Amino acid sequence: MHYPKEVSTFCPRCKKHTVHEVEKGKKRKASELSWGQRRFRRAQRGYGGFPRPKPEGRAKAVRRVYLKYRCQQCKHTLQPASFRASQLDLRETKG
Repeated sequence: MHYPKEVSTFCPRCKKHTVHEVEKGKKRKASELSWGQRRFRRAQRGYGGFPRPKPEGRAKAVRRVYLKYRCQQCKHTLQPASFRASQLDLRETKG
């Protein structure tokens, strides 16, 4: 799927439509202090092994895409609702 690198959309801080830069959202490092990670580490301890069965089959072909829009005037960043796409290419718009 092709997506433009710049989009004109509403900025809640400027309170008008402005040009926004588009970038892909990146996954941050998982926190070791989160409850799920603490539970996982506790289950991993000792001789027990992996706490859940290995997933069978293949991974999904279509991944969820997270985008970030950054206003070029006030630099405010907003994240619209995610959507699914097998591949996302950010491209320059002609014109």
